[in-house]
Amino acid sequence: MTIKKRLAVSNILMIAVPIATTLLITASFLFIIWYDIKNSAGLGFDDSREFNRASTAAAFMVETALYEPGPERQKEELKELHDFLNRQSMSLLVRANGADFYVYGDASKTDEDTQLEEAALALGSKATVSLGDRNLHMKSLSIGDVKYNIFLFHTGAGASYARLQNTLASTAVVIIATIFLTVFFTNRFLTRFIFKKISEPLDLLALGVMQISEGNLNYRLEYKNADEFLPVFEDFNDMARRLSESVERSRRDEESRKLLMAGISHDLRSPLTSIQAYVEGLLDGVATTPAAQKKYLGIIKNKSEELERMVSRIIEYSRTDLDEGPGNAVLVRLDECIAAEVDENAGDYGSRGLVIVAELESFTASADPEEIRRLITNIADNSLKYKNKDCGMLRISLEDLGYQGRLTFTDDGPGVSEDALSKIFDEFYRTDTSRTDRTKGSGLGLALVKKTVSRMGGTVRAENAEGEGLSIIIELPKGDTGDVTNTGD
Repeated sequence: MTIKKRLAVSNILMIAVPIATTLLITASFLFIIWYDIKNSAGLGFDDSREFNRASTAAAFMVETALYEPGPERQKEELKELHDFLNRQSMSLLVRANGADFYVYGDASKTDEDTQLEEAALALGSKATVSLGDRNLHMKSLSIGDVKYNIFLFHTGAGASYARLQNTLASTAVVIIATIFLTVFFTNRFLTRFIFKKISEPLDLLALGVMQISEGNLNYRLEYKNADEFLPVFEDFNDMARRLSESVERSRRDEESRKLLMAGISHDLRSPLTSIQAYVEGLLDGVATTPAAQKKYLGIIKNKSEELERMVSRIIEYSRTDLDEGPGNAVLVRLDECIAAEVDENAGDYGSRGLVIVAELESFTASADPEEIRRLITNIADNSLKYKNKDCGMLRISLEDLGYQGRLTFTDDGPGVSEDALSKIFDEFYRTDTSRTDRTKGSGLGLALVKKTVSRMGGTVRAENAEGEGLSIIIELPKGDTGDVTNTGD
């Protein structure tokens, strides 16, 4: 049950429970009073004066009825007094000339009543007598030649008006106390009912925060109740997961930076050492002939150019590593951009032993043209460095797949092992000596390719080509239609 539903139920119970309890207790007291009155022959009188007043009034009404002409008429009138007698808990006996004329209720049913009749008659024409809790009011009168004796009996009831008032007052006190106690205990119960539902999740969250703060980033909270806290626990676990991934990513980045610095130090040291050695050879007069000196200077020039390329590539890598955005992306015809780069540099690569062939379909992408050129250069340089023939070949193909384009670079070099295919895009990764000789490059070329493709929203992977060689497969999202920048000039 959700907390919202629990609150709704609590609000309903906070009202319903006191009302129901009050009604139950009130009904119970009323039943007790009714039962007491019923089994006590109705409500009695508080003292003899009240009985005298009531019995005198009843005797007067009986006397009035007896003045009606004829016995039948008299009895009809006496029947009209039954309701009054019932309310007063009285029974009636009328004797005419000593014989029973009219009887209602339990009048003169016991020896006790007979004794009361004799005592009342002995006192005169009007008397009120009592025996125990049995009371009798008697009045004698003569109408014509008939002498009537009116006997009104009443048994003192256990429930009197005064007792009823006291009982009702006590009932009111009990009801008020019941309402107060019911509200108090209902509130206590419902408060615990709600608080437990809130405190337990909060305790679990506090435990989770403590675990995370102590470095246990793999700690996860288990919460199965479908209430308002469930999204909080899911968000907490998601936060812990992302925090763990962030820490792990930071650790890997730190290791990558250390590896980068180690690789840079090593790769820069090699050409610098060569330059230093040949310069010292020139200064020491090792190269005495013009031909030897020219050879030394040529080697120094080549090593300087290699050093320049390495520094440029390191700067480029650092720039792409710091900037994860899309660069100066514009909508370009990718086929025209690639064709222009191949036409411009095909002669240079051909003179160094790498023939580049391009088969390009028309395709539009959102990209930085300069990054496309560097991407082609890095892959071409990689194929050039690791070719195992006097004249190698690099085939570039571009296919329009509808929703994306596939750019494939396939050379005829030695390829790499299957285990190394997913690792050759890592910084300074070296595997077999055929393609990872330290003397052949900085180890950043394909890492730059991966970062460039990621910035463009694409993916890159490597596969060994059929027969021999390596294929670099790049898939880029298709650019939105619109103005296309001309990059082929």
